[in-house]
Amino acid sequence: MSDSQLSHKIETSSVLSWKSITLKWTILTSVAISVLFTLFALTIYKTSTNLMIEQEELTFSRTMSEVTRRLSRSSDSLSFNSTTFYLKESTGEYVGEGYYGKETLEASLMNLNSFISELSRPELNVKVYDPAKYLIFETKSAYIPFDEEFKNSVSIKSYNHIAGLISLTPIHSDKTGELIGYTQGFYELENFYNFRRNLLKNFLMIGSIGLVISVVISFLLSRYFTKPLRKMAKALNSVEDAHKTGMRMPVPKSNDEISDLANAFNEMLERMQGFITQQQQFVEDVSHELRTPVAVIEGHLSLLNRWGKDDPEVLEESLSASLQEITRMKSLVQEMLDLSRAEQSEFSHQNETCLAKETIETTVSNFQMLYPEFVFNLDIEDLSHKVELHMYRNHFEQLLIILLDNAVKYSKDRKEVLISVSKSFKFVDVMIQDFGEGITDEEKEKIFNRFYRVDKARARHTGGNGLGLSIAQQLIENYNGEISVNSHLDMGTAFYISIPFVEENQN
Repeated sequence: MSDSQLSHKIETSSVLSWKSITLKWTILTSVAISVLFTLFALTIYKTSTNLMIEQEELTFSRTMSEVTRRLSRSSDSLSFNSTTFYLKESTGEYVGEGYYGKETLEASLMNLNSFISELSRPELNVKVYDPAKYLIFETKSAYIPFDEEFKNSVSIKSYNHIAGLISLTPIHSDKTGELIGYTQGFYELENFYNFRRNLLKNFLMIGSIGLVISVVISFLLSRYFTKPLRKMAKALNSVEDAHKTGMRMPVPKSNDEISDLANAFNEMLERMQGFITQQQQFVEDVSHELRTPVAVIEGHLSLLNRWGKDDPEVLEESLSASLQEITRMKSLVQEMLDLSRAEQSEFSHQNETCLAKETIETTVSNFQMLYPEFVFNLDIEDLSHKVELHMYRNHFEQLLIILLDNAVKYSKDRKEVLISVSKSFKFVDVMIQDFGEGITDEEKEKIFNRFYRVDKARARHTGGNGLGLSIAQQLIENYNGEISVNSHLDMGTAFYISIPFVEENQN
C-alpha cells in the first residue's frame, strides 16, 4: 500500500470515527433531553389533571351539600313546591302546596336566587326524590337512574356515554330528624376530558418540536466540542511532516480536558521533532566526521594493496596512521553517543539528584591522580556537604570531566587549574579556570557548536573532536542551568556553570 493510499485510508477512518462520535453524542444527548422532558411533561400533566379533578369534585360536593342543607329545613316530605321554595333560601315558612300552584320549574327559576343559577349550569344535573324514591324535581332532563350504590359518596360514572361525578345523599329534616327525601347530583366531566386531551396534545406537539430542536442543538454542540478532535486527527494524518512544517495542535481556551489533550499532543510533537532533528543531526555529523578517517584508512590500504606491503617502512607508517584514525573514529562515535544521551537526559533523569561537594571532590581527586604534573586548586570550603543538585550524578561528573579535560589540554607552561565553588540564591556556581592560550571574542561565540575546534591542528593531535562543550551545554540546558565563558588570549580561560540545587524544604 502506497503512502498516499495509507494517508487516504487514515483520513477516511478518522472521518468515520468523527461521524460516529458526533452521531452517538447527538443521539445520547437527544434521548437524555427527551426523557427528561417526557418525565417533566408527565409530571405536569398528572399534577394538573389531578388538581383539576379534585377542584371539580370539591365544587360539586359543596353544591350538593348546599342543596342538602337547604332542603333539610323542611319538616315534611319533600315535594316539587317545597323543594323550589327551600332552594330559593326564602326566610319565610312554607305554607303548603298552593304556594306555587301549578307553575313549572322554568317559571319558578325566574324568582330564585343566585344559587339556582349555580344549579342551572349546563354540566350539572340535580335531582330530588321524595322518601318513596319518586322524582319530584330536576334541573335538567337526563337519564340518571336512582342508584343507592353512590349513597354518601362521590364517584365517577358514565350514562349514555357521558362520564361525570355522581352522588346520592339522603335528606333528613333538621326539625324532626325524619327522612324527607333524597338529593342526587351528576356533574358532567366532558370539559375536563376535553381539557385533558388538549393538554396532552399540546405536550406531544411541544415535545416533538423540542425533540427536533434538541437534535439540532445536540448536533451543533457535538460539532463544537469535537472540533479539536477533528483538528487532532488532521494533525495526526500529517504527523510525518509536522517536524518540517512546525504544525501544532490549536489549544482551546476552554482550559478543560480537550485543551490538556491538545497540550499533551503538542508536547509529543515537540519531543518527536527533537528526536528527528537529533537523529538527522547525528547522521549528518557522523557521516561528515567519519568521511576523513575513512578516506585516510582507505588511502593507506590502497597503497599497501598496490605495492606498500613489500616496503616495511611504508607498511609500518600506514598501519600506524590507520590505527590512529580508527582510534579517532572510536572516540568520535563514543562522543556522538554521549551527545545523543545528553540530548535525551531531560526525559530519563529529570528527577535525579546528587551531592554537589562529594561529586566535585571525587572528580578533582581523580584528575590529580591522572595528571600529577598539574596543580588543582579547589576552593569549596563554603559549600555544605548536604547540598544536593537537581542533576544526575553521572551527568554532573561528565560535565566536570569535560571542563577539567579542556583545562588540562589547553594549558601552556603554567600547569595549574583553579576550581571555585559557591552557592547563590538558587544555584550552585562552579568556575573552572586554566592559564592556557585563551580564546578570541569571535571564537567564544562558536566554541559550543558541534565539531568546532579553536586550534584544529592541536585538537587533532590531542584527540579532540569538538563535541565536548556541545555535550556540556546540552547537559546544562536539560537541567535548567547556565554555562558561560570568559577568556583572554595568552592568559587563560574560565568556564562558569550554574546548576539548581534542592531546597531544604523539598527534601
